[in-house]
Parts: sequence; C-alpha cells; structure tokens
Amino acid sequence: MPAPAPEASTKPRHVAIIMDGNGRWAAARGRPRALGHRLGVQAARRVVRAASERDVPVLSLFAFSQENWRRPEREVRMLIHLFGRTLRREAEGLRSNNVRMRFIGSREAFPASLRREMEGVESLTAGNNGLQLLVALGYGGQWDICHAAECARRDGVPIDHESLSERLSTADFPPPDLLIRTGGEYRISNFMLWQLAYAELRFVETLWPDFDADDLDQALTWYAQRQRRFGMVAEA
Repeated sequence: MPAPAPEASTKPRHVAIIMDGNGRWAAARGRPRALGHRLGVQAARRVVRAASERDVPVLSLFAFSQENWRRPEREVRMLIHLFGRTLRREAEGLRSNNVRMRFIGSREAFPASLRREMEGVESLTAGNNGLQLLVALGYGGQWDICHAAECARRDGVPIDHESLSERLSTADFPPPDLLIRTGGEYRISNFMLWQLAYAELRFVETLWPDFDADDLDQALTWYAQRQRRFGMVAEA
C-alpha cells in the first residue's frame, strides 16, 4: 500500500541538489576541469551555509555517481583527492556550525584513506542536530533500490513499499520535497529514483560554480508557490 501523502508546506523539509556544470564552467573559460571542480566545492560550501541559515532541515548533494567511475582515470583520481582534502578542511567547521554530515552510496570502490575520512566526519558531527547534510558518493538510485530489495530478501520480509522504504540509504530522512539541478540539463541522472517520486523538480541554467544563496532563495520561493497534490485534487 502506498504511503500516505505528506502534508503540504511552503517550506521544503528536504532539498536535494544535482550539482552539474563544473567541467563546462571551466571549458567555457579555457581553464582546466580541475578548477571547475574546486570552485564547485566553494559553491557547495555557500549552499550548505545558506541552507543552514534558512533552517532547511535536510540538504542532499549529489557529488559522485556510480556512473562517474567511467570518467577518465586521471579525473577520477583528482576528484577522490579533492573529496578527501575537502573533508579534512571542512570537518571542524561543520561540527562547530551544528551540521551533521552523512554519506550515502556504495563506499567499496573508494580508497581506504577516503573511507576513513568519511567515517571520521560522520563520527565528529554525529551529535549535531542542525542541518542534516547528506552527500551522495558512489551513489545511484537503481543501486539504492536493488540494495534495499536485497536487504529485505535477506531479512525474510515481503518486498513492498514499506520494507523497501525502511531499507533505502535515506530511510532516516523525509524524501526530497524539492530537487534542484544546475547546468541546464533536464534529467535526474539516476539520483534518488524512489525518493523523488513526488518532488518538485527545478532545472536551472546556472552552472554549479556560480550557484549561490540567491539562487537557493529563488528556488525556495518557487517551491512555496507550487501546489502539491500528491495524486489528489486541490480541494482535498
């Protein structure tokens, strides 16, 4: 049986963002892709701060998909190095600003050193009760559903809406109310396929390195004007 529709609200409980456009930002300026990714980290920092200041309960950032492993090996190594360096630099700031950071996705293919950094930040911020920051690394929506189904099968329970929802990587959080994708692409690219069933989808032309608090405010204002019916009629 489908879950009951959540109550409508002008404020999203969970904002998810597909951060797209780092490489194109750099290419348009004749700069290396690595620069675009480094500036993308700065954009993520701005948005995390803005979401926290605006009392957004949950923010999810799609940082590295399972499909991204197919990128050139040199770029993948650079991204892994950037992830690790960013975690080391940002960990204390997240803790002191009451942000709790968690990771979703398959960690198996990442180096042990990065996995230790991820676990360290999760442990350091575990007691924080402000913004809940989910970072998707090695994540894919199809993987998430298949993994949940395998867990349900292993637990010997029927595979249904409830059993899968309880075993998704986001089981502790409400599903996204608002998805933002930057970079001018109009697809969700295997991100939270189950969880986005009734999310409001906002696609913007802004490349991720240029995305800032004003862009987030525009998205929140747009969301507040949406009429969310969850399959019902407006009068209901």
